[in-house]
Amino acid sequence: MTERRQRVPDVFDEAHRRCQAGEPVALATVVATWHSAPQPPGATMLVAADGTVTGSVSGGCVEADLYERARRVLATGAPELIRYGISDDDAYAVGLTCGGVLDVFVERVDPGALPGLDAVAAARRAAQPAAVVTCVAADASGSPNDADNAPGTSSTDPARRLGRRLVLTGGQRPIGSLGDDRLDDAASADALGLLAAGHSGMLRYGYSGQRRGSGVSLFVTAYATPPRMIVFGAIDFAAAVARIGAFLGYRVTVCDARPVFTTARRFPEADEVVVQWPHRYLRTELDAGRVDERTVVCVLTHDPRFDVPLLELALRHPLAYVGAMGSRRTHDDRLKLLGEAGLTEAQLAPLASPIGLDLGGRTPEETAVSVAAQIVAARWGGTGRPLAALDGPIHRPG
Repeated sequence: MTERRQRVPDVFDEAHRRCQAGEPVALATVVATWHSAPQPPGATMLVAADGTVTGSVSGGCVEADLYERARRVLATGAPELIRYGISDDDAYAVGLTCGGVLDVFVERVDPGALPGLDAVAAARRAAQPAAVVTCVAADASGSPNDADNAPGTSSTDPARRLGRRLVLTGGQRPIGSLGDDRLDDAASADALGLLAAGHSGMLRYGYSGQRRGSGVSLFVTAYATPPRMIVFGAIDFAAAVARIGAFLGYRVTVCDARPVFTTARRFPEADEVVVQWPHRYLRTELDAGRVDERTVVCVLTHDPRFDVPLLELALRHPLAYVGAMGSRRTHDDRLKLLGEAGLTEAQLAPLASPIGLDLGGRTPEETAVSVAAQIVAARWGGTGRPLAALDGPIHRPG
């Protein structure tokens, strides 16, 4: 038995909803960062005609200036590429004091873009990946051996290229165009590569898809399927871990073999609640290809009947994180049983057990923060030490 929930709308959902209602919006997207930038490429902020703001592109330090620029773009329809950073006195004045530099592309998204938005929305509902390729910069350079690259022609005039979009969803035909069939083909191939890796990022080509550094700059917004967090064990700690997992952007599943405890009412933050023996469920998901190297597994059952066959299976696969709850004695007994099941020291090494970082917490919510902190540290290579005790940039490159 599986029960599912719906997620809270995000920036894309709000843009889609507004365009369905016939309202244009201004969308600001971080397209490049350097040094200690507060948000990664792909972070977005939406400004609606009524002044409503959804999302963020920084730690709050440039939003006030960006809001005014977005209102201007919404009024004029002319897109802008803006750089904020400490090397720019004006940008510094608006508050980007973190030492980073970021480029933000601001565009107006009109209801005419609805076919592409509909396609991305449908892909997201079906948990399928999608990508939007947008021309965020264009210059007048071109190949002297290619007449159709001459500046000022309809195909290469920078003003005609800015804001053009190409929408890619699964095996469907692309929607839109970047202004040249060869550029569409080159960008589609590379964008699908970024999408497969789950990354948003910048691509640069000549006006007809030549692979060189001048001509057009295209930003790929990757709507990859969210990484999964699978929480085994229908206990109070699982509810707290599921809640913080959803907050971190994971698609959360809670699984337990006991139907009386495993209900959507007890785990409202989980995307799905599954009644099944844990190792059988994980085996099914692995065989179906629904578990990958981004998947986080939290084993909170602390019962060897469930733990050992489940961990034996999980630790034989390259997952992002495998953690197990229990006392140090339970951990030692568990390691012995897993060793007897044939797991090597190398296979046992990734196991985070007892689960979480030492924060001194005791409640389910405090324990969930401890587990989440360990997951984040494992994902980004963090030390788990206080930032005040470390040197170097706070925001590590992703």
